[in-house]
Amino acid sequence: MKSRKPKHGKVSKPKRQKILSNLATQAKPRKRVVSKDARAEATLALILSRLDDAKATGTVTIDLSGKSTLADYMVVSSGRSHRHVSAIADQLTEALHKGGNKRVRVEGLPHCDWVLVDAGDVIIHVFRPEVRDFYNLEKMWTRTRSEEN
Repeated sequence: MKSRKPKHGKVSKPKRQKILSNLATQAKPRKRVVSKDARAEATLALILSRLDDAKATGTVTIDLSGKSTLADYMVVSSGRSHRHVSAIADQLTEALHKGGNKRVRVEGLPHCDWVLVDAGDVIIHVFRPEVRDFYNLEKMWTRTRSEEN
């Protein structure tokens, strides 16, 4: 019996299966896509949990969606002293790194009156109580449109 050769441009079935199996083994697994909102919510939950663990006081969460493109949420909290503010910021930074957020930026650690932790989707301000009263960020960011006019 004479074997049939495939027509020009066509691949025989065994060869096609071999090619497909090679492609399947070379394919890289796809990364799970998480929406930005879900990522921001997860980051916010982690931050609020760590602030509670660190005994931060007066924690306020401000939703910035529609108000600013800087972040989705802003968290304002207080520590009792310079040392407490520093410890809160260090614990937050460590928790965010362990949680997979590698681009955490921290400002204000040398003085520890006001420490800003930028976690991308969430910005955290940790103040000493006197400094928090002076700057009053909550009032500035929670204004309504009628109050601005």
